[in-house]
Amino acid sequence: MPRATDLRGIRPAAGSQEASRDRPHDASLAGWQTARMIDDLPPGLEARHLAEDDHPRVLAVLDSWWGGLKGEAGSAERALLLPRLYFQHFTSTGFLVERDGGEVAAFLVGFLSQTEPRAAYVHFAGVDPALHGQGVGRALYEAFFALVRSHGRRYVHCITSPENTASQAFHTRLGFTTSAVKPDYDGPGLDRVAFTIDLSSDPVATPRPV
Repeated sequence: MPRATDLRGIRPAAGSQEASRDRPHDASLAGWQTARMIDDLPPGLEARHLAEDDHPRVLAVLDSWWGGLKGEAGSAERALLLPRLYFQHFTSTGFLVERDGGEVAAFLVGFLSQTEPRAAYVHFAGVDPALHGQGVGRALYEAFFALVRSHGRRYVHCITSPENTASQAFHTRLGFTTSAVKPDYDGPGLDRVAFTIDLSSDPVATPRPV
């Protein structure tokens, strides 16, 4: 099973928010300077945090990776789900996996909830279909779990469309609980299935539904 190394400081990627010398030197931000980098990826793959320059590169792979799911409407929906702001303001809790030549191989966009102090959220994640079944997606999620645990978070939430049965199976294998289909969850006609996982080893509460 893919695993992650211990938390350790890394050099921020060029263009990332962490690279700014104007960031306040506040102890509360110390966790943002660390990453749980991923070991045991297939040969030729490396992981790092997201950077703003990754935005167009990730958008460029969405249609082919999702196999045209839901046609033109699905293509537009996926693009709208990933505006540039996620690559500007959430870089420290997102990951990009690249091949040796710099080609995008996988990504995860996630963040810590500002509303629920014990929760975090995976907004969007994807893996090149050529790498499916090699543990890359699991490794990304485990790295995210470790990162949010380091910030005292216990629950991770995410959603997918009812048509994306591969995503539903993947999250179930990781240990997420799955909701029934939520009609119009993201607007008229935008039904969703919601997932939640409790990262604690001794659950004492039920997470609030998403």
